[in-house]
Amino acid sequence: MKLNKFLTLFMALVLSVVLAACGGDDSKDNETSEGSTGTETNNEGSTSTSSEPKELNLVFMSEPPSLHPGLASDTTSSTAINNIFEGLMTMENGVPVEAAAESYEISDDLLTYTFKLRDSKWSNGDPVTANDFAFAWKWALTPENASEYASILYPIKGAEAYHSSTGSADDLGIKVVDDKTLEVTLEVPTPYFLELTAFKTFSPIHQATQEANANWYTEADTIVSNGAYTLTEWVHNGNLVFTKSENYWDKENVKIDTVNVAIVESEASQMNMFDAGEVDFLGTNYGSISLDAIDRLKSEGTLKVAEYSGVYWYKFNTTDKVTSNVNIRKALTLAIDRASLIANITKAEQQPALGYVPNSVDGFGDDEGYFKDADFEGAKEYLAKGLEELGLSDPSELEITVSHNTSEAHAAIAQFVQQGWTKELGIKVKLDNSEWQVYLDKLSSLDYQVGRLGWIADFNDAYTFLEMYNSAENGNNDTGWENAEYSDLLKQSVTETDPDKRTQIMLQAEAIMAEEVPVAPIYFYTNPYIVKDYVTGMEPDALGNISLKNVDINK
Repeated sequence: MKLNKFLTLFMALVLSVVLAACGGDDSKDNETSEGSTGTETNNEGSTSTSSEPKELNLVFMSEPPSLHPGLASDTTSSTAINNIFEGLMTMENGVPVEAAAESYEISDDLLTYTFKLRDSKWSNGDPVTANDFAFAWKWALTPENASEYASILYPIKGAEAYHSSTGSADDLGIKVVDDKTLEVTLEVPTPYFLELTAFKTFSPIHQATQEANANWYTEADTIVSNGAYTLTEWVHNGNLVFTKSENYWDKENVKIDTVNVAIVESEASQMNMFDAGEVDFLGTNYGSISLDAIDRLKSEGTLKVAEYSGVYWYKFNTTDKVTSNVNIRKALTLAIDRASLIANITKAEQQPALGYVPNSVDGFGDDEGYFKDADFEGAKEYLAKGLEELGLSDPSELEITVSHNTSEAHAAIAQFVQQGWTKELGIKVKLDNSEWQVYLDKLSSLDYQVGRLGWIADFNDAYTFLEMYNSAENGNNDTGWENAEYSDLLKQSVTETDPDKRTQIMLQAEAIMAEEVPVAPIYFYTNPYIVKDYVTGMEPDALGNISLKNVDINK
């Protein structure tokens, strides 16, 4: 979704005094994206009058690392969380609408949001209260809890100060007025705050459960949630089963009784399961289409490609002896033939990324980028400078290791890049793959040189693609890079209320990244997916979200 879609809506609502409102790797959620290479498909369904229990069969590419709303930072975990937890708002057709909140009011100065909660229950039957939200938000902001997404709460007054240990929890702009009323005060007007309250980190936590068992989120039988589904089975590294919650406030509108999610690492195996009728959908965030199947699916007319606000990139460890050299990073970035990669490997109409913010974001669409695609001559010039600075006399003396999580698609992309760097630059390139959680640990501990990752917008704003690099300490940074001017520009963007000026500030920040290249952007995602013709409601939005609450099966 483009930023000015929200801003136009926002200004219109301001004028009517009724405000209701609106992007990374990753992670998220965007946020960190594990399985998707940016390719997906869909068929239309029909109606059914069957009274039989309805089951939907899906896949994840890996075990969810964490089902704690305050700790999860990857796509798989976030997808599961979004179906068993529910925030104050939820996203429908790109617009936030009431979920756990029955209504809300916004003050004239756009700083205070007052949410009235509906009568709803936790999966154990306890009432959901305003304190459950306040507790969860404060938990994520408490430094000792090491929430990688704590910064997404920074629009709240005092949040950044408390999280950085320079402020107090008592000064947070989070006030429980009564069991059904939550008052939130912001630091500055934040046009996308309502959308943020639909994000997983803003989900409530059952306080008694958290305090009784710090590891409550690791097993199905100890998770207490408030969403449309409960997690009733979790065979680690095997499968998960989501069951319609009998305590959910809107259970009458939840069509699917049981959602079975198998954990299947291989895209080829996932594709075989779909062809055999064992899986009803493939695509972000439920598995990934095998690259080998793309041409066939296109010829069959079953592959659809949706807009997707995300970027596939290679991160550099800027603390490594070799990749700390900016000229080496520039050489590697320029020596990737993105157009050829898309035409021959990913094949899903992705766009070469010559910047860091997708073209779908307002203010960034007309930018032709910061460098040329497949600029091999420029790459060789930077390589020569880098080699000299490293005390090397020949490209063959330089060895680079490219790391990725286990995936046929990511392996194919890495092999393409490996061949290009070897052929065009004359350097040695090794490939290293790891299981998802091990891979995330490598990135966060800076135990790599070049590492692949994807970032899907957490909300519809350029800030979500840039904010993670505001500090080396940011939990989603993973590069060790930081720049004082860059960080200052991002801080300015938070307080700037003029949309055009704010866009210019973020463009300046992006230009600094392009000059220092802590990350090599490769392509902007599209969202390819396939779905059985008896399934409806599984069309992903621009952030890749699919609410299972809205899915139906009509056999």
